[in-house]
Amino acid sequence: MTLDDLYATILVRKDADPTSSWTAQLLAKGPEKCAEKFGEEAVEAIIEAVKGDRDALTGEAADVLYHLLVMLAARDVPLSDVLDTLAARQSQSGIAEKASRVP
Repeated sequence: MTLDDLYATILVRKDADPTSSWTAQLLAKGPEKCAEKFGEEAVEAIIEAVKGDRDALTGEAADVLYHLLVMLAARDVPLSDVLDTLAARQSQSGIAEKASRVP
């Protein structure tokens, strides 16, 4: 599975009956709930990274990626826009890119 495949599935579920899909249920609760859930999953991934549990971190990382894509879908941000931003940043050092951002 690719991130594009997962994002496409999430977009299909956006219009699904919330009783038929966890994704549809989450999206029906609105962007704020999607963001909250992403944050929860990110914290869980951090905890597993600190603990050093590779298997648990792998599972939590999958949850983080899924919930990030749900959050993007909730705000109608295409995954391709995120990937384009990453591609543009790839041509310069991370230090230079960060310094170029307006505070």
